[in-house]
Amino acid sequence: MADFDIRFRNMSGANINESRLVATARFVMADLRLHPRTELTVSAVTLAEMERLHIDHMDEPGATDVLSFPMDELRAPFEHETAQRGMLGDIVLCPEFAAAQALAAGHSSADELDLLLTHGILHLLGHDHAEPEEHAVMFALQADLLNRLATTRSVSNA
Repeated sequence: MADFDIRFRNMSGANINESRLVATARFVMADLRLHPRTELTVSAVTLAEMERLHIDHMDEPGATDVLSFPMDELRAPFEHETAQRGMLGDIVLCPEFAAAQALAAGHSSADELDLLLTHGILHLLGHDHAEPEEHAVMFALQADLLNRLATTRSVSNA
């Protein structure tokens, strides 16, 4: 079994199910066949801190839901390849922003944070959605991962 090194820091003040998010990251990273010793840091921050990070790193005003900062430029291996070991990067989540999106989407904040974490991991692996073709690929993979995650959770809770 993969022994991913996933560090979670909650600096948001929000009540977050840390073990659920770590399990989500483990599932996504294992499903994408990343090296079992891959490292990832996930941080939850306040709306004000997310706005500062968004301005400083993306030069865009206002807060956002998730930011991804790749480290070793890892990618998911192809079928015949061995995964590379390294630091995947940092993902920053904003639970307050996510809660508003969850309400608008009609699902739980926990589900929204799962979605954002999955989205962030895909960005760390080089996926993007700036162009329509990229968007289609990334969002199809994201939906597939989240559907399999939900199925796995419902089976283990049965």
